[in-house]
Amino acid sequence: MKLIDNIKDIDKNQWDCLIETSYNSSFFQTKACYDFYENLAFLETFIFAVSEKDILKGLIVGYIQKENNKIKHFLTRRAIIPGGVLLAEDISEQALEKLLEYCKRELSKKAIYIECRNFTNYNTYKVLFNVCGFKYVPHLNFHVDTSTVEIINNNLGKSRKRDIKLSLREGADIVENPTLNDIKNLYIILKDLYKTKVKTPLFPWEFFEKLYTSTIGKFILVKYKEKIIGGTICVGLENKVMYEWFACGLDGKYKNIYPSTLATWSGIEYAATHNYLIFDMMGAGKPDEAYGVREFKAKFGGELFEHGRFLCVLHPFLYNMGKLGVYVLKKL
Repeated sequence: MKLIDNIKDIDKNQWDCLIETSYNSSFFQTKACYDFYENLAFLETFIFAVSEKDILKGLIVGYIQKENNKIKHFLTRRAIIPGGVLLAEDISEQALEKLLEYCKRELSKKAIYIECRNFTNYNTYKVLFNVCGFKYVPHLNFHVDTSTVEIINNNLGKSRKRDIKLSLREGADIVENPTLNDIKNLYIILKDLYKTKVKTPLFPWEFFEKLYTSTIGKFILVKYKEKIIGGTICVGLENKVMYEWFACGLDGKYKNIYPSTLATWSGIEYAATHNYLIFDMMGAGKPDEAYGVREFKAKFGGELFEHGRFLCVLHPFLYNMGKLGVYVLKKL
């Protein structure tokens, strides 16, 4: 058994093979995603892997976001693992335990907590994660079946169909090849949404600019009267899953125009016509909490899943201070 913490020591062919064969694979565990993170100045990337008999069996890809404010950064240091841990079907319990313990030990120097945001089912591994200090936290998500255009049309809710037809009839346009200036206008809408409603940090402009100039992002925008009024930002695991990373729209501003609905539907339609089997809506909140976004996403015909998250608190005192700070900010 061998533990690895340097990308140079990971066999690229074995990595690709694990992505292709693992039930837990997602775009966010690919080398392409790691390379994208690595190119962002405000993120500190990390990678941990374990091999058995020189064959890659487990992989962790994630980042620590760096805040400009030193005090704020100290109190909010978090290690995020989007997509969860990439696992071979035959990984041994010992290998997984070693990987998780190594991840904890290395990140304890840099982060207050670790959060694995699971996009697939980890029920088989829940007990072992718990033993290693990764507590399961319920969290919901929607998967839309995009295997055919006929399926997405049949599953779409009546109210969503009406809103889409009305928006197009009233003059809203879908922009599949936006300019960088279009993306800037979308970012302004997204930034306001996060500031006024979501009330959690949004990645800086650098993220969106570099995603736009990369080969991994798909931007589909909504335009009305020559103005960008919404859009969706997606990435995909080829022939498998398309992920809606961000979506927003100036809903309620224009009569009979529903930009958020039109944007998300355009992403779903794109997935169905480009060989993606699933459109992952990237989260629907906690089961025990009211969440308006969940109601919005439910009407696109997706199936509700609880894949949850694994939370490992490395420094409890600082973690509780940070939670209190976030709670206060959201109430302001």
